[in-house]
Amino acid sequence: MYHEKGIRQPKIAAELNLSQARVSRMLKQAVEVGIVHTVVTMPSGVHSDLEDELQGRYGLRDAVVVDTLGVGDDVLAALGSGAAAYIDMTLTGGHVIGISSWSETLISAVDRMPRKSVPVVDRVVQIVGGLGDAAVQMQATRLTARFAELTGGMPVYLPAPGLVGTPAVRRAMMNDVSVRDVLGTWEQLTDALVGIGSLEPSPLLQRSGNAVAEADQDELRRLGAVGDVCFRFFDEEGRHVRSTFDQRVIGVTAKELLAVPRRIGVAGGDRKFSAIRAALLGGWVNILITDLAMANRLLDA
Repeated sequence: MYHEKGIRQPKIAAELNLSQARVSRMLKQAVEVGIVHTVVTMPSGVHSDLEDELQGRYGLRDAVVVDTLGVGDDVLAALGSGAAAYIDMTLTGGHVIGISSWSETLISAVDRMPRKSVPVVDRVVQIVGGLGDAAVQMQATRLTARFAELTGGMPVYLPAPGLVGTPAVRRAMMNDVSVRDVLGTWEQLTDALVGIGSLEPSPLLQRSGNAVAEADQDELRRLGAVGDVCFRFFDEEGRHVRSTFDQRVIGVTAKELLAVPRRIGVAGGDRKFSAIRAALLGGWVNILITDLAMANRLLDA
């Protein structure tokens, strides 16, 4: 009556002249003795088994595997949609979110996010310098502004480039009052929304003027670097690579980033396998949103 005909418990109790409490106990007992079995059939495109395996293998708080079958090598739109849905679902209020500036994947995610009807974020803070070539700088600025607009937060911009020429220039800029005010918010971050980069810069980063120069790439490669989060490079085991390049970055430090409770990494595509795996091993992100092929490679590694 309950499971096959959909009759509610009070009506069952009335028809069989039983108490509602007894009906409830009998239904529970039917499960315990194996008369009733529950079968969950997942819809196409949902990969909760892989997500559970990724969490267990890499010690993640959460994982989202996006089905990209039929899109070829261009996983950007699919990752953006998956990230947008996850972020929209998990923002519940009072967040202070740090966001990386130069990520096409994050731009794709924010472009697909719905507007919240009530504010769920207090502040949206740039955690890597957002200044660069004027032709592409607007994308980095718009990323922070649009995310803040959609979530009801106040945007906090970092008025500096992500990369400068010398450590001395970096020290001078970090002492500037407008930059120092932003730095003070990083220890209050509840979430960080970041891309995961490989040693080879993305097209957006290449155009921004903040890309890693060939000489810097050579140095980082010699030191064993395979990828980065917010310009902080790490080796294949996820260990922070300290270099002269590292001393010229204007952005969140490795220590500050690793102290953020939720570190959401959005990345996929074949060329980023080594970087994503290392980022997981080093704990640079503890929530991963990636594509199906990458999830399988990470589990086979």
